Amino acid sequence: MRLCFLVEEHYRHDGMPNEVVRQLKAWGHRVDVLRPGGSLLRMSEAVDAGTHDAWVLKTVSGGPGLTLLEAAAAAGATTVNDARAIRGVRDKALAAAIGRGRGLPLPPTYAAARPELLAQIPATEYPLVVKPADGSSGRAVHLVPSPERLAAMLPELAGEGMLVAQPYVPNSGTDLKVYAVGGELFATERRSPLHPDTSVPERLVPLSAEIAEIGARVGEVYGLDLYGVDVLLGPDGPVVVDVNDFPSFRQVPDAAARVARAVLGLARGAGSRPCPEAGSALAHWPGRTMSIPVQATAAVAPVAVAPAAVAPVAVAPVAVAPAAPTGEPV
Repeated sequence: MRLCFLVEEHYRHDGMPNEVVRQLKAWGHRVDVLRPGGSLLRMSEAVDAGTHDAWVLKTVSGGPGLTLLEAAAAAGATTVNDARAIRGVRDKALAAAIGRGRGLPLPPTYAAARPELLAQIPATEYPLVVKPADGSSGRAVHLVPSPERLAAMLPELAGEGMLVAQPYVPNSGTDLKVYAVGGELFATERRSPLHPDTSVPERLVPLSAEIAEIGARVGEVYGLDLYGVDVLLGPDGPVVVDVNDFPSFRQVPDAAARVARAVLGLARGAGSRPCPEAGSALAHWPGRTMSIPVQATAAVAPVAVAPAAVAPVAVAPVAVAPAAPTGEPV
């Protein structure tokens, strides 16, 4: 197969996706790597639907790679993930509206085009977590303890574009990262960026049935096949605080080979799920098929949305699977 990876400068030397590219080449596939952030692109010629079997995106949230991926999709090319689904999680304000509207356990979310508008958030919602709506890799994430502290931070927040704010979820200082790849779910622990003094070894951990259900549901709601979910174990249960398309897959056994196999499967049209549309969407998970109604959601504004419970889905407990053989037929 011939694949095109869109990789921006931020990930130029990262193991993910470089190890995936090396694995695919070792299996005999042709992989072209395009760096949209460092190249002048002639858009009329950059995308040719018949040139590659699939396009794969590994870029920062606000980078130009997504535009190029969407151009490839518009020309009829297969993309990993679905190009329409990616924008739904890259914009954290949009992701919050979609997720809470579909019953995912996300915290109430406020959005503001200018930082001074965040002053309208009631004092009872503090402490707040404030971050850019297009942020990635933990950039510019702030724990704001009080309205007075927010006022002092306004110059620092200026220039970040659309901001989102969510009430802080009390937790142990540990983030639970759930990764979905090739129809399998894996859970890892790592230190929260909001608790830099907490000592948490990064490691693979058992995946409970409750977290597995949430992890699978995230893929269904957003129409993603390869993705990561950040979950906090709060006093009222698990809370989803972020969703990432094509994450690092750190600590996942044989991550490069697993991701490479998943990319090939999606390029061949095997196992991909449709992006949610108006009306209803058919969501797939290995061994399970369910029809999920898609609710219309209002535009996000600095007004909290009422809490919603996780809708039950028939997802069995997912155990950490042993590493699969690294061979891949060409």
